[in-house]
Amino acid sequence: MANNSNGISKKHTVSKIELKGMEFFSHHGCFEQERIIGNHFVVNLSVWGDFSTPAATDNIEDAVNYQNLYDIVKQQMAIPSALLENVVNRIMEAVLEQFATLTAVEVMVDKINPPLGGKLYASSVTMRKER
Repeated sequence: MANNSNGISKKHTVSKIELKGMEFFSHHGCFEQERIIGNHFVVNLSVWGDFSTPAATDNIEDAVNYQNLYDIVKQQMAIPSALLENVVNRIMEAVLEQFATLTAVEVMVDKINPPLGGKLYASSVTMRKER
């Protein structure tokens, strides 16, 4: 724990930012038909870090830019993959690469109505990575 100029300990703040329910039409899947026709996907992104500076300054320059986070997800969702695990991992890696101050990232991708031979809302992959 760090001390401020008064010698009083200052607790480390850990906060989470979430982008929920991002919808994309993409061409991910193991079956050739899935990669040709495409499918609907929903992505949830959570990132953790110390956001006490932007909380105190109210300055966008000190904050994680939500638009940049969304753009990373959109860019990675546009690259076809056989496995959702690959898509999720690419999103995590790209977020951590662009935002050095983040301590963790979690991504969940839902494939809506996957072709599994029956009624099913979604198949989903969730992964979390910490520094």
